[in-house]
Amino acid sequence: MMLGKHTDMIARPRPRSRKWFRGEGWTALFFLLPGLIGIVLFLVLPILASIALSFTNWQLLGTPRFVGFSNYLRLFTTDPQFWTVLRNTLFFTVEYLVLNIVISLGLATWISSLKIGQRWFRVIFFLPTFTPLIAVAMVWMLIFTSGGLFDNLMAALSLPFSGVLNDRALAMQAVVLTSIWAGVGYNTVLFNAALDMVPATYLEAARIDGATAWDRFWKIRLPLISPTLFFGTVMTAITSLQVFDQIFVMTKGGPGSSTATLGYAIYQRGFQNFQMGYASAIAWVMFALIMALTALQFWFQRKWVHYDA
Repeated sequence: MMLGKHTDMIARPRPRSRKWFRGEGWTALFFLLPGLIGIVLFLVLPILASIALSFTNWQLLGTPRFVGFSNYLRLFTTDPQFWTVLRNTLFFTVEYLVLNIVISLGLATWISSLKIGQRWFRVIFFLPTFTPLIAVAMVWMLIFTSGGLFDNLMAALSLPFSGVLNDRALAMQAVVLTSIWAGVGYNTVLFNAALDMVPATYLEAARIDGATAWDRFWKIRLPLISPTLFFGTVMTAITSLQVFDQIFVMTKGGPGSSTATLGYAIYQRGFQNFQMGYASAIAWVMFALIMALTALQFWFQRKWVHYDA
C-alpha cells in the first residue's frame, strides 16, 4: 500500500499554475502589458464604443440619445443613397479583385520564367506599395484631371475618353486603375514566391510526359500555389471593401454618387454631417459584409484549394 502511494505521488505532475504566476508569468505579463494596454485602449474600447453608438443619435456636441435600431431601419428602408453606395462598393470590389489577382498572377508567372533580373522586377513592382495611398491618388488625380496627361494622350490617339473623373461611367474605372497600380505589387511578390517553391522535379516530369507549358501551369503550378492564391484573394477582398483614400482624393464620391462607397459614406455621415451614430451603423454593416464575403470565400476554398503537396 505504501509503495503504491509513493508511486502515485511520483507519477502525478505538480500543478505549475501557482509557480507560473509567481515567476515567469508575472515577468511575461510585465513585458506584454504595454501591448495589451494599447490593444484595449485603441482597439477593444473603440469597437465597443462603435457598437454602442450605432444604437444612438449623437451629433458630437451633446449627449448621445438611445434610439434602438432606428439607424439600421433608416439605413435599409428610408436612406435613398445606401443601395447606390452598396452597389458601388460591390462593383469596385469585384472588378478590382478580379483584375488584381489576374494581373498579379500573370506578372508573377512571367517573373518566375526569367533567367536573370527576377529580384529587380520584384522590387520594381513592389515599390508602389511603399508609397502612401493618398500621395498615389493625388498623382493620378492630376493625370486624369481635365486637360491633364491622360486627356492629351487620348487626344493624340483620337480616342473619345476625356475628363474621366467628371464622367459617371468612367470615374470608377479611374479609381480602379489607380488602385491596381498601387496594390498589384504585393500579390505579385506573394505569388512569385509561391511559384518559386513549386518543386522543379514535378514540372520536369510533366514536361517529359509531354505536358505543354499551359498544362504544367494549370494542372501543377496553380493547384500547388492555391493556398497562397486563396490568402491573397481573401486579403485583397477585405481591403477593397474598405476603399476610401482614392475616393476621397480623386472624386469625393462623385460625380453625383457614382463613386461613393461605404467607407466614404462613413466619413461623410460622421465627419461632415456629424451623425456619428448613423456612421457607426454603416460601419457595422460594412463589417458584416466583410465577414459574409470572407465566410463565402472560406466555403468555396474547400473546392479549389489544395493543401497536400
